Amino acid sequence: MISVEEARRRIIQAMRPMAPEQVSLKDALGRVLAEDVASRRTQPPAAVSAMDGYAVRAEDVARLLVKLKIIGYSQAGGAHDGVVGPGETVRIFTGAPVPDGADAIVIQENTDIDDSNPETVTVTEGRALAGRYVRPAGLDFQAGQILLKAGKALTARDIGLAAGMNVPWLKVRRRPRIALLATGDEIVMPGDPIGPDQIVSTNGLSLAAFISAEGGSSIDLGIAPDSENALASMAAGAKGADMLVTMGGASVGDHDLVQKVLGDIGLEVDFWKIAMRPGKPLIFGHLDETPILGLPGNPVSSMVCAVIYLRAALRAMLVQNAPESETVEITLGADLDENDERQDYLRARIEAGPDGAPTAMPFNRQDSSMFAHLAHADCLIIRAPFAPSIKAGARVPALPLTGGIVSI
Repeated sequence: MISVEEARRRIIQAMRPMAPEQVSLKDALGRVLAEDVASRRTQPPAAVSAMDGYAVRAEDVARLLVKLKIIGYSQAGGAHDGVVGPGETVRIFTGAPVPDGADAIVIQENTDIDDSNPETVTVTEGRALAGRYVRPAGLDFQAGQILLKAGKALTARDIGLAAGMNVPWLKVRRRPRIALLATGDEIVMPGDPIGPDQIVSTNGLSLAAFISAEGGSSIDLGIAPDSENALASMAAGAKGADMLVTMGGASVGDHDLVQKVLGDIGLEVDFWKIAMRPGKPLIFGHLDETPILGLPGNPVSSMVCAVIYLRAALRAMLVQNAPESETVEITLGADLDENDERQDYLRARIEAGPDGAPTAMPFNRQDSSMFAHLAHADCLIIRAPFAPSIKAGARVPALPLTGGIVSI
């Protein structure tokens, strides 16, 4: 058996980056940038008002009360093209260009207009220093400034920023195409007739959703029965995919055919078996040029391995900026016994502890057949091989089970 860290390292090193492609902003959510993006404009392009009010010369309102002559109007999309001179002002609205000669804004609440003399405004309070309520040109960003870096998974905020930069198209990494092949006579799709000795398949649908959330696209090859010919034939459907992920048949039972059948058609195994729980019987190798990840058939083991290995593979293919650490430290909510030689991943809920701080409470039963516990878990508590027993209240590493490539 090899370690989790060694298995991840080998998988990541074996991945090839996806080629760039161009997409419009409306199709860019969750895509990973293939190149840096520089702004095509300065924002704001000129000094603009931050408030509704009057554009003035600060020296004219150094003392109050003062009357100013209104010489024009400036609104967003309709700037005043004259110059503000001594004793003059321009009625201005939020976002409108500040006219030449003015260097401050008096907000309208600090002014008064006599209906009998509407061409004059009285500044009643709020002396304006130079620059008051003025957003200078380039306050947000400058033309040519790199604001989005290659390797970033684009959020809704990033798309809004790119739009403001006047960038309508972006170069992103192509979505990795992941072929999914479930195996076993015992599994059927949800809603199909179920025999007395069969169970409902969960792996294909959960992994397809996981791949989509992590920036890839899935190809459903179906469920291969426990037949060598059928498995070999269906696996051929992965030709042209960026990775083949099999589910089940990765262990050593009489019906665990993946390694034998794929080996007969050219599978070269890099490693098999990892010192972890759940998920020990995992296969990684290549069939011709296609990477193969053979996940356990147990749904909990399959999904835990996807979080640890398939996510790493997808991020390597997308050349995605990886966080410094995927794990966090959290307070343990219950005593744990010493661990054996395998790295353990315990499903846990995050609850408020006695002091109100977040606490990871492991489920009492960690049987790998219990998918409901995984669905309800917030994190996986990580127990290193041969870790000693530990008491509640200690700090432990945990792998969050939240999010994906897409966020706001």
